[in-house]
Amino acid sequence: MFERFYPKEYRESAYEIAFEKWYESGYRGILFDIDNTLVPHGFPADDRAIALLKKLKEIGYQIMMLSNNKEPRVKMFCDAVGIPYIYKAGKPNPAQYRAAMRKLGTDENSTLFVGDQIFTDIWGANRAGIYSILVKPINPREEIQIVLKRYLEKIVLFWYLKKTNNKGI
Repeated sequence: MFERFYPKEYRESAYEIAFEKWYESGYRGILFDIDNTLVPHGFPADDRAIALLKKLKEIGYQIMMLSNNKEPRVKMFCDAVGIPYIYKAGKPNPAQYRAAMRKLGTDENSTLFVGDQIFTDIWGANRAGIYSILVKPINPREEIQIVLKRYLEKIVLFWYLKKTNNKGI
């Protein structure tokens, strides 16, 4: 019933994903959400985000940020880390996921998506055929429309964790 919303993986944080393993498996592109995936909502790039993205570039990944936020917010973060971006992406519509892959020179078989929201990030990645990794939100303080969606996400996560025998994290 909720399978279309299930991530392929569920992790504690974007900072604990074994990206080297994915690169060895043939993945060459990563699409990231920004807010509450890499930094708290609205925060600038911090040392941890900068270090992760630098490491991923050194491994050989092509990286792009895919955000539903407005350009000033996305540009501020992406300029600090030197990563291209798509703002107002309209997630979960898969069109911008596909546009991002074209720009990176990757496809659905060589691209990962990492985000913190089921109904935008993960559902959109799944619709685009991309390997989706859900991470726990960094900060529980969020805009009201996101807080309301989190209640529905708990239902999906309950069934996801039941299906995976609570091995999601």
